[in-house]
Amino acid sequence: MDALEKKLKENVYPGRGIVLGKSEDGKSAVALYFIMGRSENSRNRVFIEENGGLRTQAFDPSKLKDPSLIIYSPVRVLPEVGKTTVIVTNGDQTDTIYEGLKNGSSFPRSLESRTFEPDAPNYTPRISGIQKFKGGTYSFSLSILKSDPATLPAAGTAGKQPGNQPGTLRYTFDYASPAAGTGRYIHTYMGDGNPLPSFEGEPELVSLKGDLDSLASSVWESLNAENKISLYVRFTDIESGKVSTKVINKN
Repeated sequence: MDALEKKLKENVYPGRGIVLGKSEDGKSAVALYFIMGRSENSRNRVFIEENGGLRTQAFDPSKLKDPSLIIYSPVRVLPEVGKTTVIVTNGDQTDTIYEGLKNGSSFPRSLESRTFEPDAPNYTPRISGIQKFKGGTYSFSLSILKSDPATLPAAGTAGKQPGNQPGTLRYTFDYASPAAGTGRYIHTYMGDGNPLPSFEGEPELVSLKGDLDSLASSVWESLNAENKISLYVRFTDIESGKVSTKVINKN
């Protein structure tokens, strides 16, 4: 099991990443989300905390070209009687999950209406996670919706014909008893490329060390300096429900 920081240093462009797990002392649930970007439009963003969650915002509104895939709420909180669910995603499927859970659906069923992002030829995966708190217990799940490589359209034809779209692969991973000091890390890309290669396999098991501030600092320093944009780290005390957060923006 590698430290999260080691995984980040080894990949110059993981894209967007989610880490869910438990703090080193075992007292807090950890949620971490970061974004990276290669284009001017992608890099023109900051994280803003709002209503107990998180949203993205254009750093310079005059330079915003296409908000469709870069402006969204990565984190929303669904408080219910006796339990709380924290939703973390890399797109506007945060709202889809929120409404689904609110109406009694499950995490994977809430995502049945969604697929990967419509950004051919990359077909960026939609990665999502939820943290569930109830009566002093904590568990989490992660999901990825990605294009099926067996059905990818021929080079140069992606997205040009209505029926010429790849199929969707759907995976959900449940973690009922996370161990102290460990997390599961899922990200959109295996590395840089053209097109960008989608994440493969099960979410990676990583070690999480330090408190909120030290973890946030070490993760931020481990992200590629040119491509990193913003980082959000959230610690939730499993017994009391007290929340502490840290946001770091490059801009």
